[in-house]
Order: sequence, then structure tokens, then C-alpha cells
Amino acid sequence: MAKDFIGYQALTDAALRGVVRDALRRIEKQGLIGSHHFYLTFKTHFPGVDIPNFLREQYPDEMTIILQHQFWGLKVREDLFEVALTFKKLPATLVIPFAALTAFFDPGVQFGLQFKSIDGEGKPGATQLSPPPPAAEQNQTTPEPEPVPERPSVPGEVVSLDQFRKK
Repeated sequence: MAKDFIGYQALTDAALRGVVRDALRRIEKQGLIGSHHFYLTFKTHFPGVDIPNFLREQYPDEMTIILQHQFWGLKVREDLFEVALTFKKLPATLVIPFAALTAFFDPGVQFGLQFKSIDGEGKPGATQLSPPPPAAEQNQTTPEPEPVPERPSVPGEVVSLDQFRKK
């Protein structure tokens, strides 16, 4: 395979993190609507992550937060967001760079993005469009999705939509 001098994976990764940023911006302006709510998983020791020490000790690698009923002070910037949540009845403001995210999931509409871990050089890894399993503020590793068996493709296959229409 030829070397990718354009860096398509990094471009894709940045674009999909932009989807998360834009979703959070909408919530910042109008609040959560309908069944939308967010699970955001991030690396707790990523540069720029600012969380209380007791959370960093409890979640030494990765943490999932849920934005649903009790959050406030959501501020979304170009490269990070901050939000206030309560942990064990203690309010805490978290600052999370978008580059620290490893997963985003909106179970209300079954939409999710999973970002592979950032490597030691700070370069983003591959991004997958499979929704991660929800986690309720617990330290866990998201399992790799099972491979989907390939269906043999038939060149030039035409499918008529008439068979699906109500008559």
C-alpha cells in the first residue's frame, strides 16, 4: 500500500471530532431536546484535561461522563469543552479537549463515534463509526466491535424500491 502523504486518517478524525463539537454547541445554546443525551468517554491523563484529583485517582486511564439531566455551565470552544457535574454530591468543573475523547454516544438516537486511542506521539489513531456500549461513569475499556461478515458483491446489482412501497 502506498504511503498516505495527505493524512486522510487525521483529517477524518478531526472532522468527526467536529461533529461532537457541533452537537455540544447546539446543546450549549438550546439545551437537550427530546431523547438526546450524551455519553462522552475521554482519557483522564491527556494533556489539557482538567478534572479533580479524586476523579483522576478513581479513573486513572479513561472516564465516561453522561450529559443528561444534571449538568450545567457547558462552554464549548474550538478545541475543548467544559462542563460542571456532581460526583458524590460534590460539584466539579471538568475541562476536556476534544482530542482526549475516545468515544461519543447518543443512545436516544443510537448514534455513536469511537476514536482509537492517541498514540505516544500525540497523533490520532483510526476512527470507527460503530457506537460504543453505554457506560455509566465507570472506568472501562470499550471492546472492539466484531467484524461484519462480507456479503459477496454482485457487480451491477439493481434493487427496485417498488417492493417496499405501500400500495
